[in-house]
Amino acid sequence: MYLIGEALMGDGPELAHIDLIVGEKSGPVGQAFAGSFSSLSTGHTPLLAVIRPNLLTKPATLIIPKVTLKKEEKVNQMFGPVQAAVAKAVADSLEEGVFEGYDIDDLVILASAFLHPDAGDYNRIYRYNYGATKLALSRAFERFPDEKTILTEKDRAAHAVMGFKVPRLWDPPYLQVACDIVDMGKLRSVLSELPFHDHLIIEAGTPLVKKFGLEIISEIRKIRPQAFIVADLKILDTGNLEARMAADASADAVVVSGLAPASTIEKAIIEAKKTGIYSVIDMLNVTDPVALVRSLPVKPDVVELHRAIDADDTAYAWGNIADIKAAAGGKLLVATAGGVRTHVVPDALAAGADILVVGRAITASKDVRHAAEEFLEAMNKEEIDQFRIMTDF
Repeated sequence: MYLIGEALMGDGPELAHIDLIVGEKSGPVGQAFAGSFSSLSTGHTPLLAVIRPNLLTKPATLIIPKVTLKKEEKVNQMFGPVQAAVAKAVADSLEEGVFEGYDIDDLVILASAFLHPDAGDYNRIYRYNYGATKLALSRAFERFPDEKTILTEKDRAAHAVMGFKVPRLWDPPYLQVACDIVDMGKLRSVLSELPFHDHLIIEAGTPLVKKFGLEIISEIRKIRPQAFIVADLKILDTGNLEARMAADASADAVVVSGLAPASTIEKAIIEAKKTGIYSVIDMLNVTDPVALVRSLPVKPDVVELHRAIDADDTAYAWGNIADIKAAAGGKLLVATAGGVRTHVVPDALAAGADILVVGRAITASKDVRHAAEEFLEAMNKEEIDQFRIMTDF
């Protein structure tokens, strides 16, 4: 047996995080148990979990401090409420049948415990570590999470300690506000007025990036730190370099022109995948978007069907969205851009659009917030809760 469990419980400095491994004494977990027991290091001395002095819990559990214990108070907390909590959680799990079918004298547990330097409330330290240990144990024996849970949750959840979330486009449709603005004061005004909504994307338009450079992404982040930001570079050459530059600037997506050489498009997509950002192909003036997507050995995350600002009087061409998605194997979002107004939202969504790119209809409006809310209302998409971090499974 070689089971792995993890759990986070509580909040504030007393927050508990337990990583544990369960296995037989005769296997690799047992070897690691003995090695850790005999390998002491300053500030990270492992300790056996005891329910009280002279009463070892079973299966035998070794607690390994994650954070260096430098002060006497931290040592007392680790050898007090943390030790007691882990031991009691293991004993209660035994009583509740978690180890049913196993000989508890043949099993050992390695539990790595986090103790924040600012933790002070002994009661909370105990309760949070108890809960985290029990949850980590049950998850280990349930083999949690399964593949389906991982793939479902990976783009939805946020890390509790990181302090911010990285938005992902898992729940279309989205409204993408294209900021083709070349005045910094106007940009700040628009960004401040836009509603905060899980289905709203901000695009640093090509004119904006040309005027201020990629540093503009950081300026946008100051006002909208949680936003999904698209860097519309319309890359035509050096695909890997410019995609990397966009990622380094903290953009969430980078746009490459569909008119670029195939090698440039491919390199941009590959680099975007490496850096964890979305790749977008802008199909402005591309004769056959379906053929282009089909020809690429690596597929983009988004295809943008783009009607140029200078061609506002031409008809929308959204009839081949399904074919574009099929050419990419189905895993593709399609954006529609160029002169989009609220009255065409239903048609765009019915045609299969996942992202509606809107520029002047919002950014040049007298009431930016109201204009954006009209589009969001027309999309008829409720907000989502991406900040799920604890035990809600």
